Amino acid sequence: MTLVDVPVAPAVPTVTPAPALDARELVKDFGPLRAVAGISFAMRPGELLAVFGPNGAGKTTLLRMLAGALKPTSGEVFLGSERLEPGAAEWRRSIGVLSHQTFLNPQLTAAENLRFYGQLFGLRDLATRIPERLERVGLLDRAEMRVRHLSRGMQQRLSLARTLLHDPQVILLDEPYAGLDPHAAALLNRALAALRDGERTILLITHNLAEGFDVADRLAIQVNGRFVFQGSRAGLEGGEFPRFYARVVEGASR
Repeated sequence: MTLVDVPVAPAVPTVTPAPALDARELVKDFGPLRAVAGISFAMRPGELLAVFGPNGAGKTTLLRMLAGALKPTSGEVFLGSERLEPGAAEWRRSIGVLSHQTFLNPQLTAAENLRFYGQLFGLRDLATRIPERLERVGLLDRAEMRVRHLSRGMQQRLSLARTLLHDPQVILLDEPYAGLDPHAAALLNRALAALRDGERTILLITHNLAEGFDVADRLAIQVNGRFVFQGSRAGLEGGEFPRFYARVVEGASR
């Protein structure tokens, strides 16, 4: 019996999609101070990375570079396959930033604040977009209330509505729980949970170990401008994470 060679179809190369957010060897110096010292990571679409670290670790500096608000001393940031040009309009449209500072006008109503930001982004469907975003964060019934009369937690949720107004695919959260009582933090958590739609990519910087651990897919610990730990939360228990965090920070600070 003669063996017959059967032609084999050539293998089709696998195309790996570009990361949603890709930081490559980011460095930021302020004079002699190196605030960020060579951080690299890549995030898939739909992923949430929580970044923890002590005060002065350079976390906010890192976030500002990712947002395009601060030019790196060296290194690059990519959104998909596009390289970041700090200050570029396309990046502002693609990224939403939420911090503990609300950047809201206290004299304007909730709806007026969103309308102002919507006009800055050139959005044309604000009549439907504004109520939808307010409803998403549980503030539709406060649309005509001036911001100065809103509680701290309500102001933070309104800031989240502002962050989401232009429908960004990458969301950067800098200490969103700062100054919130447990009830307000729980309401904000519910609003953030709605963002976990498998499409939006979220980076969260927080000192709140429990909140950050609970919502994250991946964890990073930043000390002295570097990621001294980066990995999946798989294998870590929430109750054990504070002790793990303390050991990592102590070891990196020696």
